[in-house]
Amino acid sequence: MIMTKFATFALALGLSASTALAGGYVAPTVDVEPVVVDTKPASTNAGLVVPALLLLGVIAAVASDDDDDDDDDTTD
Repeated sequence: MIMTKFATFALALGLSASTALAGGYVAPTVDVEPVVVDTKPASTNAGLVVPALLLLGVIAAVASDDDDDDDDDTTD
């Protein structure tokens, strides 16, 4: 009786193994999707650059202020 169960199991295993290989070899196909790179444009923060340049201009104007009201005039 044990031999009959073993033979039935071996037969079922053999039949299932042959159906698994019935299709033959098929080469796998690889679908290549294009790579999308999300790039942000290089940008400067113009909201800070313009006021900084204006501040530098005011500082330069104050630093180069030449006051002609000095009392060191030797010409009469």
